[in-house]
Amino acid sequence: MDKLSNHHRILSFKFALTGIISALKEEPNLKFHFIAGLLVIIISLFLNISRSDWMIIIFLIGFVISLELTNTAIEAVVDAFTDKEHPGAKLAKDISAGAVLVSAITSAIIGIMIFWPYLLKWTM
Repeated sequence: MDKLSNHHRILSFKFALTGIISALKEEPNLKFHFIAGLLVIIISLFLNISRSDWMIIIFLIGFVISLELTNTAIEAVVDAFTDKEHPGAKLAKDISAGAVLVSAITSAIIGIMIFWPYLLKWTM
């Protein structure tokens, strides 16, 4: 049974990775968030931020990307079940997109709060 569950675990990771790659190929917003996250990592390396700041930055990047992936999944499910304008379908998609927007804005504000002292120190 352990070999079978290990096999299922490996398959789960494979399916998850396939989902991420598929979403990256299809979703421009996800590409944007991945590139933004990479840029934030490069800036963090350049500014030599503290370990606790790294933890916050990594969490925020993962949080925004996770919500974007969830938004993509919700849109795919809604689109699979209706090809017509439906108020409930539109509401689900709009709320899902709104969650991504809120997380991105919140993350940007926290990122500014983290980077500001480092940038001030760097410019002096």
